[in-house]
Amino acid sequence: MRTEVCIIGGGPSGLLIGQLLHRAGIATTIIERQSREHVLGRIRAGVLENGTCNMLEEAGVGDRLAREGFEHEGAFIAAAGRKFRIDFKHYTKKNVTVYGQTELTADLYCARDSAGLNTIHNVEGVILHEVTSDTTYVTFVKDGYEQRIECDFIIGCDGFHGVSRPTIPTGVRKEFEQVYPFGWLGILSETPPVSEELIYANHERGFALCSMRNEKLSRYYVQTSLNDKVEHWSDKRFWEELKRRLPEEPADILVTGPSIEKSIAPLRSFICEPMQWGKLFLVGDAAHIVPPTGAKGLNLAVSDVHYLSKALISFYKGEEKYMINNYSAKALERVWKASRFSWWMTTTLHHFPDYGDFGQRMQEAEIAYLEGSRAAQAVLAENYVGLPY
Repeated sequence: MRTEVCIIGGGPSGLLIGQLLHRAGIATTIIERQSREHVLGRIRAGVLENGTCNMLEEAGVGDRLAREGFEHEGAFIAAAGRKFRIDFKHYTKKNVTVYGQTELTADLYCARDSAGLNTIHNVEGVILHEVTSDTTYVTFVKDGYEQRIECDFIIGCDGFHGVSRPTIPTGVRKEFEQVYPFGWLGILSETPPVSEELIYANHERGFALCSMRNEKLSRYYVQTSLNDKVEHWSDKRFWEELKRRLPEEPADILVTGPSIEKSIAPLRSFICEPMQWGKLFLVGDAAHIVPPTGAKGLNLAVSDVHYLSKALISFYKGEEKYMINNYSAKALERVWKASRFSWWMTTTLHHFPDYGDFGQRMQEAEIAYLEGSRAAQAVLAENYVGLPY
């Protein structure tokens, strides 16, 4: 089998770069370890930066997003029993859009199917070969038979646990990591959201977040111990704990109901340098992880797609290799800035076991300063809606 670009990973970043390259006349094949049903069943973030929405429109998959996405022009920050609003639109002239990652992925699959492009699911034993030579290829096992894809380039969109990043030798690869001493317990419920915009809450018992997928589907989170188990959290216990961490006004009007999904996710910050080696390019979670506090995970993957798609299109147009060779440096510049913002949001809003009473009061003072400072609010708004590409 021969293609110009082999994409490892059929999640949103792999599908998006495949779509953009296809529209530029570049042949791609996507291979994915899981089934399509499994990929579409993942519950993930749904806050899209302005730039992400523009990229989806550029890819020709923005119609349903434009119809069904919920534009948010601000968000609430809560601490010490009160909340206040950061007005994104006022400070940046931009907004974010709430649109489930599952829906976005479905849109991208539909576009790929309509174009008749090659997507291979349920593959095993993926190995990258000759990544630094002119005879690059990928092998994998499908239905018990080994197959081979010869290609010009390989794009690793296969996540933190995928095979792409470990292909870069340890002597070349440098990894930076911060593991946080807590996780997020999240539930999905068929209830109206407590607020039309997100509420980020700092509390001495731990962080809480009120989010949504649509007007009838809510997503809520509470900070919890890494040693906690989902089965220890009944719906009743979750709702009671969430109410404790919110200011009185939203707590009083919160509509509760049975959860339809419940899970605990650990938090970490992780960055791999470089994001390219030979003919291999890393995109999204294969290269970096951010805590979800700043809503940057999917959006950072899309910014990687932006830089890499432009570089590959330039290459296939016969232009100089500058953009290809500079992909890692360009992408990492934005990755580090977005990771800083996610780290700041996480350290400001979460309860750390070793902070003590002094640390809690310092967090409250930081948030009080944010409430009273237009300059600080402008910085948060600029980062939240997304730094320019």
